[in-house]
Amino acid sequence: MILHQFIDYETLRIIWWLLLGVLLIGFAVTDGFDLGAATLLPFVAKTDLERRVVINSIGPTWEGNQVWLILGGGAIFAAWPPLYAVSFSGFYLAMFTILFALILRPVGFKYRSKREDSTWRNAWDWALFVGGAVPALIFGVAVGNVLRGVPFHFNGDLRIFYDGTTLFELLNPFALLCGLVSVAMLVMHGAAWIVLKTEGPVADRARAYGSLAALATIALFIIGGIALWIGVDGYHITSTVNPAGPSNPLSKTVVRASGAWFDNYGSHPLTMLAPLLGLTGAGLAYVFMGARREIATLLATSLSIAGIIVTVGFAIFPFILPSSVDPNSSLTVWDSSSSHLTLFIMLVVTVIFIPLIVAYTTWVYHVMWGKVDEKAIRDDTGHAY
Repeated sequence: MILHQFIDYETLRIIWWLLLGVLLIGFAVTDGFDLGAATLLPFVAKTDLERRVVINSIGPTWEGNQVWLILGGGAIFAAWPPLYAVSFSGFYLAMFTILFALILRPVGFKYRSKREDSTWRNAWDWALFVGGAVPALIFGVAVGNVLRGVPFHFNGDLRIFYDGTTLFELLNPFALLCGLVSVAMLVMHGAAWIVLKTEGPVADRARAYGSLAALATIALFIIGGIALWIGVDGYHITSTVNPAGPSNPLSKTVVRASGAWFDNYGSHPLTMLAPLLGLTGAGLAYVFMGARREIATLLATSLSIAGIIVTVGFAIFPFILPSSVDPNSSLTVWDSSSSHLTLFIMLVVTVIFIPLIVAYTTWVYHVMWGKVDEKAIRDDTGHAY
């Protein structure tokens, strides 16, 4: 028997759907506090030295955290080719905006302290703010558009056509609401990181902003759920589905229905733990911020992020990208994956390399553990940002 046949096709598809969720959570938890801290930079740090403290709290690790974004993109490319084709071409302008903002981060880190001029440094501080806030917003907007459905379709030859026109149509009210959830969530997470890594006035301001962001996360997440229930149609498969069948998105019949995104929660009540985790994590973050329990706060914000992301995954399963113009063209876990052999080979590679990445990342954070204080920044002029 060929080795990959020990794991059936349906199971491999589920495994890769779960792995995609793990990669998204890994990116949001690790690089998320970088984005949140950069968004808070102009507000929690008032003097040049304070801003250097915040920058140096994320400077040694931000670049390595982006490995999860690269892994996520690679996983989509290899495991879900139609998803990659539609999203990376249809969302091209949105992704270009994200990349432009992300490019501001390394430039800002490297060039900010090259000159003593306050105007120069303030300009780069706001560039770092853009590099944090814009990706946080656009990532949430993307999720909102996935929930609404994306304007694409397949023809009879399975050629993909994206029927959208401009970037601004992605900035619809519901998607912007999801973007605000993302910003609040990551600002909460970034504040938790700043509180963990700094002390004094910077940590106090971060604690205040983080508490507000935790409350905003709870409120916006609830409002988003209500808006999804009353204002956004979900998708439902009405035909028979073969979970181990060939990848052909046109082999099913899909209808749009009000409240369909909540069907999985009614059918599988345990999935309600995901939104509860999102809300509870943010609530605990608010409590722990006030109690000055730094590590517990960061763990709580991480749990909230995981809960919010998993909430979306459970809601749309088995869909991974619904089509708003031709529901039958919607991509699902069962009809848009790579071949059985490809998924198996990738799984073997993943089992080998993900633990190595986790081990290396853990070692880096162990080495860089501890507070960043103003005295260390003043004394270490040759290495600090």
